[in-house]
Amino acid sequence: MSATTQSKQEIPGQNSVFNGNEEKYFLEGPRSRIREFQFVLNVLFEFIRGFRVFHFTGPCIAVFGSARVKPGSEHYEMAMQMGAGIARMGFTVMTGGGPGIMEAANRGAILAGGKSVGCNIRLPHEQLPNTWTQTLFSCKYFFVRKVLMFKYSYGFVIMPGGIGTLDEFFEALTLIQTHKILNFPIVLINKSFWEPVMPLFHKMLEEYMIEPEVLKYLLFTDSVEEGLAHIREYAFAKYQLKRKQIFRRFFMLGE
Repeated sequence: MSATTQSKQEIPGQNSVFNGNEEKYFLEGPRSRIREFQFVLNVLFEFIRGFRVFHFTGPCIAVFGSARVKPGSEHYEMAMQMGAGIARMGFTVMTGGGPGIMEAANRGAILAGGKSVGCNIRLPHEQLPNTWTQTLFSCKYFFVRKVLMFKYSYGFVIMPGGIGTLDEFFEALTLIQTHKILNFPIVLINKSFWEPVMPLFHKMLEEYMIEPEVLKYLLFTDSVEEGLAHIREYAFAKYQLKRKQIFRRFFMLGE
């Protein structure tokens, strides 16, 4: 059973609308002033659209992981359990909106009677939106997507994944270390998969490259229940405070 109620502009014909050149050219150095200005306006409008789409989603816990995981696999089933557990705590489950782990977490939230949203990215492959999101926003720019997922999340669950999953994980650690985000729990599911990063953290501590407090909010576990308890410990107080903030919907803004 599908549970998607997509925002009007958010269903991309992935390959037909994807234009990989704009961001690539932007990252190759200076362009004409008018092209730079147009790029800034495009980014601004994408941020504004994202803010409007997610304004009423409520406090979220974001679940990250590989798009290549198949239904029925151990990773998929555990992501479904995590999505369901997050939803039962009252949080909205936010994912990257794609297949694999993302689909599983969104699906678990819906089947548990919770809220499920996706912040997708337009790519030429691997990132077709899944059908288990109640709200889906598709970004053109990776950095816009990353800001939106941090803005609305009160914690991260990191399931087995690839380079993109690592990117989100280390971005969260950077923001924790620099106190840009506070009391932000990170749960890494599957100890055997993530075990190779542990020696790196130990080395950083030994060389005084990081402080022990940076890892305070980090939990390596094989248990969904233990992961949910970690989220509850650090994110639930902020969630309860947020629930008291009720935003009015404005008809003039299409809300």
